[in-house]
Amino acid sequence: MILKTYRWSFVVTAVGLVLAALYGLSAHLGIFQAIALVLILSVLEISLSFDNAVVNATILERMSDFWRKIFLSVGIIIAVFGMRLIFPIVLVSVTAGLGPIEVVQLALKGGNPEDPGTYGYELNQAHPTIAAFGGMFLLMLFLNFIFGEKEHHWLGPVERALEKVGKLEYVQVIVAGAVLLVVAETFATDHGRTVLASGLAGVVTYLLVNGLGELFNVEEHLDHGEHPEGAEAEASGSEGRKGPTGAAKATGKAAFFLFLYLEVLDASFSFDGVIGAFAITSDPVIIAIGLGVGAMYIRSMTVHLVEEGTLAQYPYLENGALWAIGALATILLLSIEIHIPEVVTGLIGLAFIVASLISSIRYNRAHPEAAHVETEATAQAG
Repeated sequence: MILKTYRWSFVVTAVGLVLAALYGLSAHLGIFQAIALVLILSVLEISLSFDNAVVNATILERMSDFWRKIFLSVGIIIAVFGMRLIFPIVLVSVTAGLGPIEVVQLALKGGNPEDPGTYGYELNQAHPTIAAFGGMFLLMLFLNFIFGEKEHHWLGPVERALEKVGKLEYVQVIVAGAVLLVVAETFATDHGRTVLASGLAGVVTYLLVNGLGELFNVEEHLDHGEHPEGAEAEASGSEGRKGPTGAAKATGKAAFFLFLYLEVLDASFSFDGVIGAFAITSDPVIIAIGLGVGAMYIRSMTVHLVEEGTLAQYPYLENGALWAIGALATILLLSIEIHIPEVVTGLIGLAFIVASLISSIRYNRAHPEAAHVETEATAQAG
């Protein structure tokens, strides 16, 4: 199982280390130094994005096997070359007013974030734009969770109270808009307009991609004579289209928009990793290789969680991951004006995951019958 799920991660690791060695030799960086930097960056990416794997799993389990393969193939190309290499160059080009070729030349020279005129400095200058977009996108995801109905309540009184507030129509958008206005007008005063525009773009992107995914998911269920709700969809006889939870799997246009949603989610998670990587090295090629290898493992972890039915076996794990996302969204918005070390971000996310995992184990021990039923259901779905 491990070899089957992680084989492409092992292959990408091997290829990445070979590329790092060749690049280190040609760039006079040193073979062993280049390999060491790639390994360190890979660990950084995994530690910062483990909660991403849990959240991705909740979405991926709604997708067919075909789209899971797309997530691991086309998706990783977008993650490595798009978000870890091309996107920073495009961002610097737009914010610094430089041509793409100039930015690439600047990138190859590296440069520390504290040195004006360097690639690292220009990318760091674009941080308010990155943090506002990613922070608001993740905040919308978190708000959608805490105000929505949940099968399991981890932080019982808090989650139940917020669920009641969620009955107010458009409450997620209202809260997100209020947070954005407060951040732009009182906290990030030096970048008010930029933060407001980028944050609004993050909210709109979330609503658009998530909304289109749900729209086409409902339409395709109706086209097949199915009810969109999981329980009634099961009664309709769509056995070949169900995931571990028993809900019908998304295919076609619905799965495509879920895939886009996953990619934007990955992008939001990758921002802090790309910025944080400059604390380790200013070489964009080494950064792209290292973070790319780490991103591949996050994808394999996501598939592993889905195929093992981990979310069903540990009922509070999803809750912990979403609270970790809420913390990350807050940190991203605060980081517009306050420098927060990446290790703090990683540890906070890990703390939520570990705490929810411990709570899940305690719940399973206290309710062995429920745990047995969930394990059986997962095994039958697999």
